[in-house]
Amino acid sequence: MIITMSHGSGGASTAALIDDIFINEFNSDNRGELEDCAIVDGAERIAITTDSFVVTPVVYPGGDIGRLSVCGTVNDLLARGATPKYLTCGFILETGLDTAFLSEIVHSMAETAKEAGVRIVAGDTKVVEGNGGLMINTSGVGVICHDKNISSANAKAGDAIIVSGYLGEHHATILSTRLEIANDIVSDNAPLNDMVMSLVKAGVDIHTMRDVTRGGLATVLKEIAVASKVKIEIEDKLLPVPQNVRDFGGLLGLDPLYMGNEGKMVFVVPEAEEALKIIRSSNYGENAVVIGKAVDADEDGTLLLRTTLGGLRQLDVLQGEGLPRIC
Repeated sequence: MIITMSHGSGGASTAALIDDIFINEFNSDNRGELEDCAIVDGAERIAITTDSFVVTPVVYPGGDIGRLSVCGTVNDLLARGATPKYLTCGFILETGLDTAFLSEIVHSMAETAKEAGVRIVAGDTKVVEGNGGLMINTSGVGVICHDKNISSANAKAGDAIIVSGYLGEHHATILSTRLEIANDIVSDNAPLNDMVMSLVKAGVDIHTMRDVTRGGLATVLKEIAVASKVKIEIEDKLLPVPQNVRDFGGLLGLDPLYMGNEGKMVFVVPEAEEALKIIRSSNYGENAVVIGKAVDADEDGTLLLRTTLGGLRQLDVLQGEGLPRIC
């Protein structure tokens, strides 16, 4: 079946689409509960986030827009130390989209939600004229069951900077696919629940966590430095960039510091040893490394890279458009 404008009418075609594809994957235990909103259990402190996903292509090595939408939303909640609980999803479907393909995306989304331990509790579909594409908007709710205040503004002089794994894989995958360049690079899109919750449950003192997505590592660290008013220094020789990504970036003039990721977290902690041990023993954290530290208080929020030659390069946030669109 191909999506037509009638699937967005709110009538029988819409109901059939929702029941055949979405309810089957997202709400199979509560088929009768198609209300205007979902009622779920809450908590005294909750975290809320929203995001939209317009990646091209929608399927790529290691993932697709469905998996990406769950990972991106869940990881944003985790960055504040929240336990992800619930997601909503809005699908913008273009006419000409094959529902068999849509079913594959929805199934991928449902499987990733199971991996991340979240329930997709509400959703919506809209149909627009187009050429068979789709976009997804998600919102996420998480509960905060601890008294920690994990924030970009909480980095302190002396804190260690840990990155949870290899950089640039998602960006390189999307661009390789679009340019039809054959290589073995695979997207890192992944939900980081195990890693973050293991740190929280162990009582590790986490000052800051950030999901390293668009803009890359340098943009995230610069934002942390400015928000916390500290000077951060990282070392080029410590950056975990796989050789295939480094070669790909060199070919196209891309700096891995500004390449996007969809399964990496930066941790700013006063004691690195225990945190690094826990991260490395968690799902998706085996390649975590300490890459530098916050060296001093600094009103300007300076970010410096110590090069392999021993010099210092000042880094800023990404300037202009970081092509391609990766999420």
